[in-house]
Amino acid sequence: MKRRKGESKAKRDAADRGSRSIFRPASAFRGLSRSAVILGLVSLLADISSEMIYPILPLFLTQTLHAPAAVVGLIEGVAVGASTAIGGISGWISDRLGRRKPVAFAGYLLTAIARPMIAAAQVWPVVLGARFAERFGKGIRTAPRDALLAESTAEKYRGRAFGFERAMDSAGAVVGPLIALALVGWAGYGARTIFLISGIPATLAALLILTVRERRDAVGSVPGNLKFSLAGATREYKRLLLVTAVFGLGNSANSFLILRSEQLGLDRKWTILAYALYNAVASLASMPAGAASDRFGRRNVLIVGFGIYAASYAGLGAASVGWLVWPLFALYGLFPALTDGVGKALAVDTAGKAGRATAIGIYSMVMGVTQIAASYIGGVLWDKVDSSATFYFGAGLAALAVVLLFFLLPSRRESR
Repeated sequence: MKRRKGESKAKRDAADRGSRSIFRPASAFRGLSRSAVILGLVSLLADISSEMIYPILPLFLTQTLHAPAAVVGLIEGVAVGASTAIGGISGWISDRLGRRKPVAFAGYLLTAIARPMIAAAQVWPVVLGARFAERFGKGIRTAPRDALLAESTAEKYRGRAFGFERAMDSAGAVVGPLIALALVGWAGYGARTIFLISGIPATLAALLILTVRERRDAVGSVPGNLKFSLAGATREYKRLLLVTAVFGLGNSANSFLILRSEQLGLDRKWTILAYALYNAVASLASMPAGAASDRFGRRNVLIVGFGIYAASYAGLGAASVGWLVWPLFALYGLFPALTDGVGKALAVDTAGKAGRATAIGIYSMVMGVTQIAASYIGGVLWDKVDSSATFYFGAGLAALAVVLLFFLLPSRRESR
């Protein structure tokens, strides 16, 4: 190896050992650092907790608390929107502090603390407040966690690492509903008890993230000097935000899928299983999708993902019999696999001189703000027009996003 000028042998050896320890792949996962694997396990536990309650909550709201569909859309829109909209601020704070782990831990802890509030709710506004607090915690943790992931992974494996994290997240979304199904169908527990039990994996996730090794030297900007703005971001990043906003206005909460399944004749147990199928497909496809984005370009994979969203939503709008839910949910499972991790990786790729966590956070903020609007619009269309209108509206905007991606964002594959 060529000698590096001005460096002692001891210093060179120490630097080489540090580099190898950060980027050394875990034995079973080529290209993934140990920190990336731990972060995947954190996402697994967190999503087990979230998805234990998710397929039960819409029916709890409509049947137990007697809330209309528009309220379901409002609650889920505000909840999901809060989780992503606050990400821009938490990412900026993380970049300013030059620290990721303390900010992420605070978010995981807030989510765990908020769980009992849902169990105690007697009216839907309490659920709205609890879901806001719970998802606010998710918003706090997401950008710094994703920055931890990016900074613990070699650049050529970035798509694979984000795909792995999404795969573990989606695996939790399979296990969570199945646990809920067991608790409802075989143990006979009610929704409120399940909401309380879901706090256990949420607490474990908060504790596990404390074991991640943080690279204080990899923040990429001078802590304390960053502004909360798009200054330093590339033109491609700004165009990505535009496309994300257009798509996001049609990306209503998944609660409408659950309500649609019930409307088409599936009972609660089969609806939970169908939702688990959707998450199983997402889990299995996420890591291959991330690896494909490393090879074929992020934009190209996003185009496929948005196209699948348009097709599955159009199918759900047109469906008239219950058995169609199964293939449509399976198809829909490819959408998050092809977009969630890939979109974040593209945000990092195009961030330019902006802080990584800030770039991921602003990208997430755009998704969150537009999803608040999308979920409320979806609920109004459901109540005032027809349930199919909710899905046709989402399909139309997804198709428009495909066109915008093709013309506004060049493929970065050639520049790699």
